[in-house]
Parts: sequence; structure tokens; C-alpha cells
Amino acid sequence: MGGFAHLARRFIGSLRPGGPPEPDRAWVEAILSDAEYRLWERQYGPDRRHTVEVAREVERRLGADATPPVLAAALLHDIGKIDAGLRTWGRVVATVSAKVAGHDTARLWIESRGFTRKVGLYLHHPEIGADLLEMAGSDPLTVAWAAEHHKPVEEWSVDRKVADVLHVADDD
Repeated sequence: MGGFAHLARRFIGSLRPGGPPEPDRAWVEAILSDAEYRLWERQYGPDRRHTVEVAREVERRLGADATPPVLAAALLHDIGKIDAGLRTWGRVVATVSAKVAGHDTARLWIESRGFTRKVGLYLHHPEIGADLLEMAGSDPLTVAWAAEHHKPVEEWSVDRKVADVLHVADDD
């Protein structure tokens, strides 16, 4: 996630409960495999709404190049957050904790218990998500984007045109 403005928009959007409207849910179900859809359904309602917004923007920007694996990457890039089970206020604490303690410390928190463990899991959602998608049989592009979406541009393995659109759509 980029700057403060993006985080503020996500926070405000997360205050409204519930997932996306039925037409969007049906659209997602038509794109994802059964295993991917079962993962997507487990996401926090505001996360499902966010991923639909990202995927719709990716589809708008890429047109015919918005293949099912690309759209799945947009819909599932944050799927690793499901293991943490944090809601809005817990995520605020996790984000602030990461800024104070750093990413390496968060790895140690995964080995602890309770809320501290949840924070560690949340902060390592890209790796966890990639593992979940790998086990679900997702396309390599979808798995790679889940793992790489918070990494620096020079570490992306996904086609640069597609990765740029996925990144911009997530930050809009």
C-alpha cells in the first residue's frame, strides 16, 4: 500500500459492513475457480468490495488483456489477510505496529499467540496469500502477484504492463 491517502480511503471504506452487491459477487464467481472463490468468500466484507473495485478497474484499463488469471490476481491479491482474522481497528494497530517495529519483527510475532500473532500474520499476508493460492491451484501469475504486490517494482516477476495496472488499480 502506498501513501497515507490510500490508507485513509481504505479505512473509511472499511467502516461500512458487508460485501459487494449480488451482481458483483456473481461476476467474481464466474471468474474464479471453485477453490479460489471459496477463498475469496472468506474475506472480510470490505476486502471483497475493495477487490471487486480493483478487478473492475483492471478490466477497464486492460480490456482484452484482462484475462481470468489477471482478474483473479486483482481479486485475490490480499487473500493472505484471511488467516489473521483482523477487522478494521485491528488492522489500524497492525499498520502502525509495522511502522514502529518493522517487518522483520512482525515475522517473530507469527510465532506468538493471541492478538500479536494476528498482527504478524496480517503483516505477512503476501507470502501467506501466495501459499493459499498455490494450494488452491491458481495460475502462476495470480500466485506471483499475491506474493509481490507490496514489493519494490524491481522485484516484480509479473509482466510489467499487467503489474503496473494491478498496482495502480489497487492504489486508486
